[in-house]
This record gives sequence, structure tokens and C-alpha cells, in this order.
Amino acid sequence: MPEKENVPRHVAIILDGNGRWAKKRMLPRNAGHAAGSRNVEKICKAAWEMGIEYVTMYAFSTENWSRPQSEVDALMKLLHQYLSDCLKTSKKNNMQVRVIGDITKLDIDLQERIRELEEFSAQNTGLHFQVALNYGSRDEIVRAVRKIAADAVEGKLVPTKIQEGMISEYLDTAGIPDPDLMIRTSGEQRLSNYLLWQLAYTEFYFTDVLWPDFDKKELEKAVEYYQKRDRRFGGVRK
Repeated sequence: MPEKENVPRHVAIILDGNGRWAKKRMLPRNAGHAAGSRNVEKICKAAWEMGIEYVTMYAFSTENWSRPQSEVDALMKLLHQYLSDCLKTSKKNNMQVRVIGDITKLDIDLQERIRELEEFSAQNTGLHFQVALNYGSRDEIVRAVRKIAADAVEGKLVPTKIQEGMISEYLDTAGIPDPDLMIRTSGEQRLSNYLLWQLAYTEFYFTDVLWPDFDKKELEKAVEYYQKRDRRFGGVRK
């Protein structure tokens, strides 16, 4: 078990390997996605017990629409079920849930469930859990730039006065601290258009473990790795 000191405040996770998990067991890909979905609550619970305050998970990217239609349809069906279940788990675990990404591209029923979940859990005081749905970091930045440009045209801000912190407030993650640790499962070592602005000073941890097999012990390994890092910002240790 990692020491309580220097536990990352915010952990971002790319949930990868559901399809490979299913293939290894000669199951359909959808079975892997279902197994991965069931693992989310377990890791959120483990993170909170370890002292982590924020967890952000990459659930469905803007690029995922290019997958076979049957797989996309199955993922949407799974999202419907997960969001319904999340109402119960957010209450049980005192968890505040927030969705980041462009939800306007999702069907109306999903959008309503997302709003219901966010409103229902808004006053909870436990883990802050962010789910990235129809999320792509470049898309997020484009949307933020459009908002900034619109505000500049309306005279709400002066372009020469725009600062780094101001840009952060126009992103989907406004009000959320940047991740201290980013974990990607399944052995891939790329960001896949995930939180590009927010991960500027984040420690990266890559593991070959497939997401459905990523348990509390594996999360502890990632946190222990983080705790051993000599983190420097501009030459100064953090």
C-alpha cells in the first residue's frame, strides 16, 4: 500500500484493452467493454480509499465513432446502462460525477441522463469523478477558442489580456486541477488526443495490464511509481 504522503490529487486514466481482454477469452468485443465498465466503480472506490480526490477516465473518444457500427451501437447501449447504474453508485459512494466532452453529439436520452446524473451528484463530497464522453482534446481546444473569440467580439475580454489560466477556464475541465498522474493500460504508449493541455506537467505511467484486469493492486503500483518520481517544475522540485 502506498504511503498517504504525496498521493496524486488527480489521476487520469485511459481505459485500454477491453477488446484484447475479450479476444484472449474468445469472447465478443462487447463482452470486454462490459467487463471494463464493471471495473470503473472498483477503481474509483480504491482511488478514494488511497486519498486520491479526482479521477478522470477516457470512456469514449471523438475518434471512436469510426469503429464498426455494431460496436458503436453496443457501446452506446452500455453507456445508457452505465449512466443509470452510476446514479446509484454515486449516492452509495458519495461521488460527484461530471461528464467532459461534446455531449451534443450524443442522443437526447443520453444527454438527459448525463444532466440528471450531474445534478443528482453535484452536492456529494467524496471522489470527484470525471467521465470523458465523445471527448477529444483537439476538439475541446477548438471549442474553447471559439468561446474565447466570441467573448472577445462581444467585448467581454481583451485579446492582449488573455493568460494561461484564463484559457483553462474555457476548457471542459474548468475548475478541476490538472492531473498529477496519467495511467494508460494495455501497453500502448500514446495520449490518443486525451487532455493535451491538462497533461503538460503530468507524470505518465504505462502498464501492459488490460483495463478489465487493472485492479487496486495495479493502481497502487502506479501511485508508488509516482511517489518515487523526482518531480521538477522549471528546475524546482515539487
